[in-house]
Amino acid sequence: MADDVTRDAAAAAAAGAAPAAWATRGSRRRSVGSGAPWERFGWLMAVVWLVFLVYPLMALLRSDAAQGWIVTGWVGLGAFIVVYVAGFMNGMSFGGGGLTTPPKPIQWAAFAGLIACAALVVPSVGGAALGFLPFIMSFASYGLTRLAHWTTMAACVTLTAVMLFFTPQGMDNLTIFAIVLLLGVVNTVSTSLIIRSAEAEQLGLELATSEAREAVARDVHDLVGHSLTVVSLKAQLVRRLVDSDPERAKAELADIESLTTEAIAGVRATVAGVRSAALVEQLASCRDALQSADVVMLVDGDAAALSPAQSLTASWILREATTNVLRHAEARTVTVRIAPGNLAVIDDGAGYGGDEGNGVRGMRERATMSGAAFAVRADESGGTCVEVTW
Repeated sequence: MADDVTRDAAAAAAAGAAPAAWATRGSRRRSVGSGAPWERFGWLMAVVWLVFLVYPLMALLRSDAAQGWIVTGWVGLGAFIVVYVAGFMNGMSFGGGGLTTPPKPIQWAAFAGLIACAALVVPSVGGAALGFLPFIMSFASYGLTRLAHWTTMAACVTLTAVMLFFTPQGMDNLTIFAIVLLLGVVNTVSTSLIIRSAEAEQLGLELATSEAREAVARDVHDLVGHSLTVVSLKAQLVRRLVDSDPERAKAELADIESLTTEAIAGVRATVAGVRSAALVEQLASCRDALQSADVVMLVDGDAAALSPAQSLTASWILREATTNVLRHAEARTVTVRIAPGNLAVIDDGAGYGGDEGNGVRGMRERATMSGAAFAVRADESGGTCVEVTW
């Protein structure tokens, strides 16, 4: 009956011990030596759980097997402890486990080592060696592949069933059989949840990456499109003035140089994700751009009426709306109306045709991301009205 108690206690303890060694994916991925207490003293957790291997140890002490087998059993038990603790401590070095990444050869070697060590103890303790199975099952579940999980679980359940039904005093192993079954279910459910969580995390990362790329593409389109449009207009103006008014032509060339420098800096900052725009500055920039095309810009309202977050979105929309006016509207006047929670850009040009190009889609996306409503429509004056409202 003492052996019964040792087998039951060892199995129960191991059933709760081994999963802690490999279940936490994040703890494995952090580098050793980062200074976190868990990474410096995590081995203590392995040692604490292994105290329950005192029961196979007691079985060895009471064993009446040949002296050679007893010595072999001690060697096997000691080696099992070393391999288990090493696996616990170096789980990060094992490559993150087979749950989400392919296991490295050292994981398979450690798994084989655990099985070999447990096998060495069998001749001296007999059925008490079943107490090693929960450790081996959990290692396969959390540190190897799904195939290894299912194979190991099936093998352990089969082995304990054989011991239960086909050996003398087999019913003494009923408790450990129940524990092995229960642990198989727990490992299956918990590893499935870990895998799903990792897949969801990866999907979220891919989605965030995609959104970031779209944001950068939109920023570059708005920035470069506006700047190149203004540069093109000023270059045309320089060509007309180079003979008749050289001084003004030189001034326009200086503006072109300034615009290209600003555009280059803006693209670099946008790619780095640190660009910001002030509505006041954008109003001045758009006024200069429109003036180069002999378009008058009128401002009705104060830029301070919008919050900083609204101002950022309004700046981008004003820039793109100005670019569209310069490219398509053939307008003579542009009116920018600013009120609390509202920005409207109205021109007296050819009117809105209803088509949405990249510019209009970009403005709509920016408004949506800032929680605003966006509208582009024909204005009463016959031109086009671009409006964003928070």
